[in-house]
Amino acid sequence: MKKNDTKSILLVGVGGQGTILASKILSEGLVRKGYDVKMSEIHGMSQRGGSVTTHVRFGTEVSSPVVPEGEADVLVAFEKVEAVRWLKYLKKGGRLVVNNFEIYSLPVLTGAAKYPDEVVEKLQKEVPNFKVFNAGKIAEDLGNIKAQNIVLLGALVKAMGLEDIDWESVLKELIPPKLLDLNIKAFKAGLEQ
Repeated sequence: MKKNDTKSILLVGVGGQGTILASKILSEGLVRKGYDVKMSEIHGMSQRGGSVTTHVRFGTEVSSPVVPEGEADVLVAFEKVEAVRWLKYLKKGGRLVVNNFEIYSLPVLTGAAKYPDEVVEKLQKEVPNFKVFNAGKIAEDLGNIKAQNIVLLGALVKAMGLEDIDWESVLKELIPPKLLDLNIKAFKAGLEQ
């Protein structure tokens, strides 16, 4: 990569989905590859259920950790309504990876609001470079729905063309040993999406 070659990734989800862990694994892999990497976490709420956004930028020399509106090369949504909420950050021609997964907010759960209809269909009309799949179902089939973040990480790595990094060694460093095999399988399943 050369000067002004910064790539920007935005990972968005709901507290408890593992958005931050996926971002840390991504950042560590990029550092090992020799990139200058900046990461910034933004928590809508510091507990499960609140919106969580992580900005990851990498290149030869990265000046700011924050992805400006309209400049994300890839937007990864861990929950499909979060994709709609953050879509304005995706650059024209950027890639959108969406977990076809619903987490209901308190207003939806209490009946005060309705979960939006046809979210995926609306996104497909707006973004030509669009990938949607149910990472939660894939992770559940592997043995633990909590590994959906690593499934999404695998899909992101594929979307960015970063498969040449030794992701298994990064996972070994950042995932507890008892969960490592599951997470390696989840990552490989994401690469297949």
